[in-house]
Amino acid sequence: MRKTLSVLALTGFALALAACGHNVEQRASTGAITGAVIGGPVGAAAGAAAGTVVSKAVDK
Repeated sequence: MRKTLSVLALTGFALALAACGHNVEQRASTGAITGAVIGGPVGAAAGAAAGTVVSKAVDK
């Protein structure tokens, strides 16, 4: 249970930071850096994807 809550908290933190930036590249790179810190290479890929998705949603 504790591990699940930790993962959820870190995921929320990563998604919040994924929205930092002014364009797609900045949001994707912020997400990738945050994901790399939290989850290594897999986290970097997930963070970049989250930053891109957030950017597409915000830019509409």
